[in-house]
Amino acid sequence: MLNSQNQHGLHSPFVYKLVTECFYDTSHREAYSVWKNLQKQLFKSHGVIQVKDLGAGSRVFSSAERKISSVAKNAGTTYKRAKFLHRLTYYLKIENALELGTSLGLESVAMGLNKQIQLTTIEACPATAKVAQTNFKQLKLSNINSKIDTFNAFLKNLNQDTKFDLVFIDGHHDGEATYNYFLQLLKHQHNESVFIIDDIYWSKDMHQAWKKIIQHPEVTVSIDTFFWGMIFFRKEQAKQDFKIRL
Repeated sequence: MLNSQNQHGLHSPFVYKLVTECFYDTSHREAYSVWKNLQKQLFKSHGVIQVKDLGAGSRVFSSAERKISSVAKNAGTTYKRAKFLHRLTYYLKIENALELGTSLGLESVAMGLNKQIQLTTIEACPATAKVAQTNFKQLKLSNINSKIDTFNAFLKNLNQDTKFDLVFIDGHHDGEATYNYFLQLLKHQHNESVFIIDDIYWSKDMHQAWKKIIQHPEVTVSIDTFFWGMIFFRKEQAKQDFKIRL
């Protein structure tokens, strides 16, 4: 289940603690039920939206007109991943987070239910963002700042001094674009930051982008969870790459 490319196993105390105390934490949190209820609500929705897709496109939908329920089932995250993302924000004491790719807001909610967080989430599709914003309002998540913008335009105008504890790159699904977002965001990380890249096995070029990212000299620890890739910049860590299945 665990495997380190440099064959030192979990000799990193930081990664060992992360795995034992966060990855495999099975205790229940009230936020899990809140999130699950929202997912069920979206699954039952009869709404239809016109999706403006600026990314690599969809493998499921052939039309821009899509049922909200279908988007939630096919493009939303799973309950298991949402629970992990929520408890990760507590474990790493995340305060300032950025999400590129809001979609219907399921992952945003998983993070935002931790009220200690200020989350900025970016979505280029107005119709999709509107659904997400309705969800945030319904759950009284005033700590989520939802912006309708392209990723490039947002990053271009982002204050150079802004630092994020967590960056979630969840959109576009194009290897070259993903790698470029990573490079643009490097100036916004600090020693304790974590970047999460969604769908690192989506395509050959997405996996190539992941491999380029983990080879970057500023990245010290990477964790391949077989769907998300996580990277850390902790200068005190020996460079190690792990595969850890949730």
